Amino acid sequence: MQRYFLQENDVQENSIRITGEDYHHITRVMRMEPGDKLICVKKNGQAALCEITEIVNETVVGTVIEWMNDNNELPVRVAIASGLPKGDKLEYIVQKGTELGAHEFIPFIAARSIVKWDQKKAAKKTERLEKIAKEAAEQSHRTIIPDVSDPKTLADLLTCSKEFDFKLIAYEEEAKRGETGALASVLSELKPGQSLLFVFGPEGGLTQGEIEKLIEAGFLACGLGPRILRTETAPLYALSAVSYQLELLG
Repeated sequence: MQRYFLQENDVQENSIRITGEDYHHITRVMRMEPGDKLICVKKNGQAALCEITEIVNETVVGTVIEWMNDNNELPVRVAIASGLPKGDKLEYIVQKGTELGAHEFIPFIAARSIVKWDQKKAAKKTERLEKIAKEAAEQSHRTIIPDVSDPKTLADLLTCSKEFDFKLIAYEEEAKRGETGALASVLSELKPGQSLLFVFGPEGGLTQGEIEKLIEAGFLACGLGPRILRTETAPLYALSAVSYQLELLG
């Protein structure tokens, strides 16, 4: 069933109102009519099964049939920090990472990042990434929309890393050396309610200097198996590993 995220003022007791792009999606793409049902999610993550009662003045009006007890989120908060990659790879990371349960995406300007975002371009790119995260969250039946931050410097990333319980760096040199235990060790220590920040480099990887600064800030470098993964593949591997450890084995 189609799912839509609502703003705080879109819900009044047991009545809902949907406008803007979601209104157009409901009426033009899904071609819904009064009597059709959909799922609406409040900003606090609470979801409700709703029925459309009327469509008027570019507004979909509905009533809540029942509040639901959805629990589709990872039991830990995982943030994905990606060195700015080329092309549309960041869009892919946000879309698929949202489907896999990421709580937050933090693009950062790595030394080997080829692309450069000026202030105007950054605002437009972030807005597009937020839209992609919203649509992916709806499709995958999430109860929150992941945050997407504006691109940060490495210094900014180190500062915001202080709020996380665990911090990892995907480092291909560790994989080449055959390191296999760091990721498994951290995942076995993670407890529900805790947080993990996972850093991934751009296409050319992270420099030795960046690795040293991250390790000084409390990060642990780890390999992701014996194969070298692309910058857009590695975050998805990591999220899948978190899900397997905490949702399937748990």
